[in-house]
Amino acid sequence: MANQQRSVRRVLSLDGGGMRGIIPALVVAHLERKMGAPASELFDLIVGTSTGGILALGLSLQDQQGGSFLAAKRMVAMYERHGAKIFERSLWRKLRTAGGLFEEVYSHKALEKVLHKYFANKRMGDCGTPVMVTSYDIERRKTVFFKSWHPDHSELLCAEASRATSAAPTYFEPVNLQWAEQTATLIDGGVFINSPAVSAYAEACKLFPDDPIAMLSLGTGELTRPIPYDAAMTWGSALWIMSLLDCMLDGASKAADHQMRLFLGDHYLRVQTQLHFASDDMDDASRGNIRNLKQTARELIEREEDSLHRFLALGALSEIKDAAT
Repeated sequence: MANQQRSVRRVLSLDGGGMRGIIPALVVAHLERKMGAPASELFDLIVGTSTGGILALGLSLQDQQGGSFLAAKRMVAMYERHGAKIFERSLWRKLRTAGGLFEEVYSHKALEKVLHKYFANKRMGDCGTPVMVTSYDIERRKTVFFKSWHPDHSELLCAEASRATSAAPTYFEPVNLQWAEQTATLIDGGVFINSPAVSAYAEACKLFPDDPIAMLSLGTGELTRPIPYDAAMTWGSALWIMSLLDCMLDGASKAADHQMRLFLGDHYLRVQTQLHFASDDMDDASRGNIRNLKQTARELIEREEDSLHRFLALGALSEIKDAAT
């Protein structure tokens, strides 16, 4: 009797990066178009941090007919139409915050309005595909992983989980969130895990212990601006804050990439690109930069199209073998 081939479980991991989330959103939109299926059907688990967490929640939701509630192309439109509102600073706010020294640079109200507009009253338990997003509890000093299949998290509004995972320090104020019988003050999960690939792999192993795992990890563009020694040696704490956050996020993503290559080998695909002409600022929502980010994504998709096709074929080939046996 022939041995039964186990189905490959596909996992999608989405990095943080603010407005640069338009890059992975366009990659997923390409996959949905090519495969004729929503991301919620293409992947068995979707995990994201910060802007990647917002994407993860949107992509995992299904409508009443089992179709996509927020297709990737609609998530792209979210960045295009509302990015400038989310990252808007009035002259009064610039003066009041002294450019972000005394208070968060941006008001959280615009972000919350957009999140509630797109997610409406959907809860994490409504997600058709298991989804996990990251956050950090600054009161208890502990990591938080919101999981759609966890009974304590299933009643959380997707808009609330999105707000928690994207509350980037210095950009937006923390969010106070309550679930089950717990209350926490939360900030962006990117402070400890900007690329959630390793945590996504750990969860996949627990969810699908008897099946092989394949992971697609989507980046939001690598930082390219150098920090010269002559400049950095004269910086005080105020000037270091923003650059230090960038370095932390970039370094964490590269470390996770190295680890996943060791864990999964050719069952792991990292799709990332350098930002040669698009800005690496997380809050640059200018029309020119959105145009540059979209062009960067198109070039990335063209370069990685064969690799993406081979990745998606991993699961398809296993399913064909299952049917044959």
